[in-house]
Amino acid sequence: MYAFDFVKPSSIDGAAEALQEEEAMALGGGQTLIPSMKQRLAAPSVLVSLGGIAEMRGVCIADDGAVCIGGATPHAVVAAEAAASYPALAALAGGIGDPAVRNRGTIGGSLANNDPSACYPAAALGSGATIVTNTRKIAADDYFEGMFTTALEPGEIITEVRFPVPQAANYQKFLQPASRFALTGVFVAKYADGVRVAVTGASEGGVFRWSEAEAALSADFSPAAVEGLTVSPEGMIGDLHGTPAYRANLVKVLTKRAVAAAG
Repeated sequence: MYAFDFVKPSSIDGAAEALQEEEAMALGGGQTLIPSMKQRLAAPSVLVSLGGIAEMRGVCIADDGAVCIGGATPHAVVAAEAAASYPALAALAGGIGDPAVRNRGTIGGSLANNDPSACYPAAALGSGATIVTNTRKIAADDYFEGMFTTALEPGEIITEVRFPVPQAANYQKFLQPASRFALTGVFVAKYADGVRVAVTGASEGGVFRWSEAEAALSADFSPAAVEGLTVSPEGMIGDLHGTPAYRANLVKVLTKRAVAAAG
């Protein structure tokens, strides 16, 4: 590690102001940033902790029925407090990492980092969520721009994430046992106007929607609806844990399992 300043604002405005400092970086749960600093992959001059901002923590239900989660809310809190209102989202949060990670990592930090194998991006994209920042609202379809890349501007803070609650939903993750990230993960959500299918862990471009499956499942919400579909291995991640073809096949397998579980 190296010398840096640390500030812990108590308000969103205070955090936004602190992030105007040159080479300042926001600190959520620190599950990615702190290891990156230890390896000299990140070198902020100022760490701006978001953990002291009370209005960015907790789970609530909006007037329109959406589940609203503060950007600084740890995974374990989401798992506990969203269980009654959005069970599939709560189950996803409860399966992230291990207890230490779930009690430190935050939803805002995960979405801001946009790791290609993280779970929350699949939930946000699969639910058609809205990412609320200190300056604007961003639809999930417009937010994810590729591996570790989002629509966030420098200094922009995720203050809240709003999830429309579907009629049925489920998340299936093929676990990479060492990291507990998703080797491949699929989030399926059925709404009155159609089905959304979001895939994480598989593509070199990060989280994506499987549109062919969405069309098939919107017509027939059953595992049989995706039986005849195939996923191209082109652009899929290939590493020692699985080939592109292996991950492409997992997308279909996990989609069928998610539909079965949701139904």
